[in-house]
Amino acid sequence: MKNIARIVAPAGMTVALMSVIPAAPAQAQSADTSFFLTSNGIGNGGNLGGLAGADNHCQTLAQAAGAGGKTWRAYLSTQAADGQPAVNARDRIGKGPWKNAKGQVVAKDVAELHGANGLTKQTALSEKGEVINGRGDTPNRHDVLTGSQPDGTAFAAGEDRTCKNWTSSTQGAAMVGHSDRMGLRDDDASKSWNSSHPSRGPDGGCSQADLKSTGGDGLFYCFATN
Repeated sequence: MKNIARIVAPAGMTVALMSVIPAAPAQAQSADTSFFLTSNGIGNGGNLGGLAGADNHCQTLAQAAGAGGKTWRAYLSTQAADGQPAVNARDRIGKGPWKNAKGQVVAKDVAELHGANGLTKQTALSEKGEVINGRGDTPNRHDVLTGSQPDGTAFAAGEDRTCKNWTSSTQGAAMVGHSDRMGLRDDDASKSWNSSHPSRGPDGGCSQADLKSTGGDGLFYCFATN
């Protein structure tokens, strides 16, 4: 019996010690996040308040998710206009690597991001770690605003692909990518994560209703630059 008592006592102590170990902070994982697809848009179609407004939305969502200790930038290009040069999305987002809210690396650097990256419906998660609806879901939200060509650069001045450089919900159109890498065709362009097709709709392409009509919700990608 004495031997049994000596065996049981340590076991009991072990259980007691385990019970007082503090739980890990709920947002410890999110603090390491360096990439996400916004869980919601700004709500004004292609009028994001320019690049500054979009960046602020990224920062606000990251802060709420526990990853606000970084500098966040929206993956958006702008076109040359009114004496201002074009801005390339690929030049705004730092050097990588970038991890989603579950710690999965979606790309190790800018070259891989625009090549054989790891972005899929299951990895292009929101700041909350949630999968965003794609083709076949209701509602479909896979159209992601980018205003970019496949290599992450801006379109030439002329035909609007950025809703007046993200300041209009009534004029122009926006180039979008598909976050789930699903398209209506089998070609790679249709399935592109960042340059699938221009937005379109009854109002032209930049209203919130236009974005929703083709499977979007005004969402965009956010990357931590540091």
